This record gives sequence, structure tokens and C-alpha cells, in this order.
Amino acid sequence: MTTTKKFAAASSFFAVLLFSTTFGQDVTKVGTTAAKFLSIPIGPRAIALGNSYASIADEATSLYWNPAGITKIMGSDFHFSHTQWIAELRHTFTGVVVSDPDMGSFGISVIAMTMPEMEVTTEQFPEGTGEQFSANSYAFGLSYAKTLTEWFSIGITGKYVQEGIYNSKATALAVDIGTLFTTPFYGIRLGVAISNFGNKMQMTGSDLLVQKDIDETQHGNNASIDAYLGTDKFDLPLNLRISLSGEVFKTEEQRLTFAVDASHPNDNVESVSVGAEYSLFNDLISLRGGRHFLTDFEQKYAFGGGMKYPISPSIIVRIDYAYASMGRLQNVQTYSLGIQF
Repeated sequence: MTTTKKFAAASSFFAVLLFSTTFGQDVTKVGTTAAKFLSIPIGPRAIALGNSYASIADEATSLYWNPAGITKIMGSDFHFSHTQWIAELRHTFTGVVVSDPDMGSFGISVIAMTMPEMEVTTEQFPEGTGEQFSANSYAFGLSYAKTLTEWFSIGITGKYVQEGIYNSKATALAVDIGTLFTTPFYGIRLGVAISNFGNKMQMTGSDLLVQKDIDETQHGNNASIDAYLGTDKFDLPLNLRISLSGEVFKTEEQRLTFAVDASHPNDNVESVSVGAEYSLFNDLISLRGGRHFLTDFEQKYAFGGGMKYPISPSIIVRIDYAYASMGRLQNVQTYSLGIQF
């Protein structure tokens, strides 16, 4: 059996296995977690591959998809990506990785979701009070990864998560853990990552301060006692991702990579996604496409491409683009700049 047929057979078996575990899911928990911005995919390369990326990740976006992937970075890597998300939301990611053959790989990342300011409205002033307020979400991460054997690496990210609106905010601490295993079967890679394992988030702040009469049946008591409204606590969007990828063929001039990912979130149905990347001229130009299956997500398919250009023997610049179809919502475009040095 040729390499291509063996890889196709392995991928088919993996897809059937994932189908058997995801088909028939009827109950979802959509809208039951906080910090949902942590589920927005990062980087146009990954997005164009249909989010099938946990075992391919080999640049600074690995800090989001699978921290073990930063062990594949030689030297240092910088990545910045911007997505004009739905409903005028702005979503950005900035990541830097520094690798040392002996000490391992270190990374730092910032995810930010912001939006335009909005006008404050009240029951007395439904047309607006003249004041403005903003809402935003941030995640700051520190990562470390180490290659334990020639075939196996592991990585971990600790992060601080914050969401705020007007004068109130919620915070949490979370951990991402990932592993990456390169099998002896024609270099097929297996990646496993758990994201956003942390404590619950609860909104607090001066906006929740109210004046309360603690006993309305009593006359003459203080009817304006300071009190805070109690808010519920919500889980973070925990997600388990299992990924399989490899090269269908690879030469000095061209390469075709295929990937299959399965995702098991705690606030939605399980899903399967597939993606392919075709690169020419020693990865100078890449074309990508991907699709989601077995899912109720609005996003179904995505495509994009990129260029990787060495401006010197030690500096490589990457420019990537992705377009994702979001069904009934507006389509999303993502741009990024990456520098390996």
C-alpha cells in the first residue's frame, strides 16, 4: 500500500471514529459559559483549514491551539492577527515565542475583543443620557513547552481572563495543556489539547450597587441601605480537541497536508472539521480550505492563503488571509502578519 493510501485509510478510520462519538447529540448548553471570546479561532491559517490545526500548529498561534506546538519553532516567532468579527466586534491576537534547544520554548500572548463605545440609556432617558460606556474582553497568557523525546512534546499555558462592561468586570485564572506526538507512520501527527480549564467567572463592580429597603413592612427604618446585586457564576468555555494530520505528498517544491480535528466543548455539541493545505515553491505560496461537519455552528466552510518570504537567511515574513462563511451571520475575514527570526 502506498503512503498516500495508508494516510487516507488512517484518516478515514479516524473520521469514522469521531463520527460515531458525535452523531446523535441532541442536547446543547449554548450560551451557558462566560468569556466566550476564548472560543473564537485564532490566525487565518488555522481558520482557513476549518480550525483543523491542533496537530499542525508550528508557529506563535500554537499558543492558542496547542501550546506543545511551539516546540516546532526554531529561534523566535512573532504573530499578529486581526479579525473584524460579527456585530462590529474587533478580535485581535498577539503572540511571541522564544525557543532554546536546551531550556525549551517560552511564549507570551494577548487576546483582545473590543467594540465601539455605546450610549447609556435608562428608563428615564430611553434616548440616552449623554454618557458613553464600553465593553471588552482580554486574556493574557504565559506558556512553556518542552520536547521530551524525538517524537513527543508537551506544553502548558497559564492565563488571566477578564471581561468588563461599564464599571463592572469578571476575572478568572485558566490553564491550557497540550501534547504533540509524531508517529513513526510516515510522520503522521497526533495532537491533543485541553483549553480553558479554570475557575468560574462572576460579574462584580459598582454598577451592581443599589439602594435597598431590607424590610418594606417596617415604617420609619432606613429605606436606602447600600446593597450589591448578586450575580451568577459561569464556567469558562472548556474544550477538548483531538487532531490528526500529515502530508499526503511532499517534495522540495510542493506539499499537500491534510488534517482532521474533533472538538468536544462544554457549551455546545461535538463537531468534526477537516482541512487541507497545498503549498508551492518550498512553502512560498500556500492555498487552504476547510469545512465543519456534524455541527450546528453557523460557520461551515472557510478558505484562504498565504505567502512566506525570506527577507534574509535568518528572517522569514509571513502574510496570511482567511475567509470564513458564517451562514446567517455576516462572513468573517482575518488577516495576519508573522515574523520568524
